[in-house]
Amino acid sequence: MRYVFPALILLACSLPLAAAPMHEQYLPPDEQGLRGGTPDQQLLLQVTEFSLVAGNQRLSNQQPIPVTAPVTLRLKGKPLNKGGSLTQVFITFDAESKSLKRPTLDEENSTLTLTYPLAQYRVLMDMLRNDPVYVQFLTYPNGHVWADVHTGSIKAR
Repeated sequence: MRYVFPALILLACSLPLAAAPMHEQYLPPDEQGLRGGTPDQQLLLQVTEFSLVAGNQRLSNQQPIPVTAPVTLRLKGKPLNKGGSLTQVFITFDAESKSLKRPTLDEENSTLTLTYPLAQYRVLMDMLRNDPVYVQFLTYPNGHVWADVHTGSIKAR
C-alpha cells in the first residue's frame, strides 16, 4: 500500500498535459469566453515567402457589367508544430462586407484561407516586409475558430 501513492504520482507526471497554443502569448484576452477550453487543433506556420496578386476581371455576361479587382496575398512557409501540415495561407481583402468570412482550412492542400478588411492591407504588408511573421490557426471543442497573422517579439530600436 505504501508504494501506491508514489506510483500514482509517477503515472500522473507521465500523462500528457493539455497543450496550450504554442504562441498563446500573442492571443488577445478572451473576454467573451469564446476560446473555452484547450484547442482541438493548433497549427503554426512561420512565413518564409509571400506574393501579391492584384487581379482584374470583367464579367461580360451580366448586366450591368460588374468590374472587380480582387487582391490576394499568398504566404508560404514552414510548419512549426509537431505534425503540422500548414504550408500556405491565402489572404483575401474585402472592402464591402459588414462581416468577415470564417477562416477555412483545406487540410488536403495544407492551405488556410483568411479574409481581412481592405483597411488591414497596409498593416499586413508592413509586417511582412519588416519582421518575422507567423500564422496561427486554432479550433476549439465548442466550434470556435481563431486565426491570426502576427510578428514575434521585437526589440524596440
